[in-house]
Amino acid sequence: MPTLGIDLGGTNARAAVVDERGQILAAAKMALTERSPAAVVESIAQAAAEAVALAGVKVAGCGVGAAGQIPGDSGVLAVAPNLGWRNVPLGGLLRERLGLPVRLVNDLAAAAWGEFNAGAGRGAQDVYVSFVGSGVGSCIIANGQLVRGAGGVAGELGHTKVIPGGRRCGCGELGCLEAYSGGHNLIALTQELLASGRSSVLNELTAGVAERITPLTLERAAEAGDPGAVEIHARAGKMLGTAIANMVTVLNPARLILGGGVLMNCPGLRRYVVEAVQSQTSNTAREGLLIAEAELGDDSGLIGAALLG
Repeated sequence: MPTLGIDLGGTNARAAVVDERGQILAAAKMALTERSPAAVVESIAQAAAEAVALAGVKVAGCGVGAAGQIPGDSGVLAVAPNLGWRNVPLGGLLRERLGLPVRLVNDLAAAAWGEFNAGAGRGAQDVYVSFVGSGVGSCIIANGQLVRGAGGVAGELGHTKVIPGGRRCGCGELGCLEAYSGGHNLIALTQELLASGRSSVLNELTAGVAERITPLTLERAAEAGDPGAVEIHARAGKMLGTAIANMVTVLNPARLILGGGVLMNCPGLRRYVVEAVQSQTSNTAREGLLIAEAELGDDSGLIGAALLG
């Protein structure tokens, strides 16, 4: 029987009815006009009702992918920076509102499971997935199973420390990889460079408007030879590449799947990652490794959440 998948972001809730093969039968989206738990649950419920009505089928359960830390199968969003939440029992609230069994998982785990079953991971049993978008997320699939860890946060590459005591990350800790390579932080670092007045290239690209900066703006400034942009861009790429290469050595996956808006839209940063994997992993781990781009785009989380639901 089809299941319902929910992708909960910081600004929208998307819902889709997905069949057993990972095909989307119908989908709907609802803006999060308020971010209180009650309001978000209602937005999700409205999107879910619309998707189910469009599909014209019954659903057996619901999977929800949400950005944040979710201890085990608790159904609790312990930390959700995009929503400003702490210790919200979202799974239970949705179960009560939807009248369905609900499984709450990290959004990257949902996306990875979607790619594993219906996208770039098809045919492999040992897969490592790394998505770089607003943050840096990753997921481990070993012998066809999600590796979640004792606390449900295994694979949190973005929150490994690359500069102990360094820049503050959105998680509240210091020196995380995400603080130097995640999209939000790349924008913040580039805005700081623009504000310093040391980058005529950035000033020209943005007309001096900080709000126009994206990670691609940084990459274009670096390609133009701006010293400050080159430093930020190269540091981000080298840190990210080395971190992912180390995970390939440790995990020895058959497939490495790269995705997320930053890696897909910034070929220079993606090149750093691919070159690092090719040059910094052990020979044994690299042998037979296939590096693939995510295939499902924004639908990976919806599909994966539904298949986990």
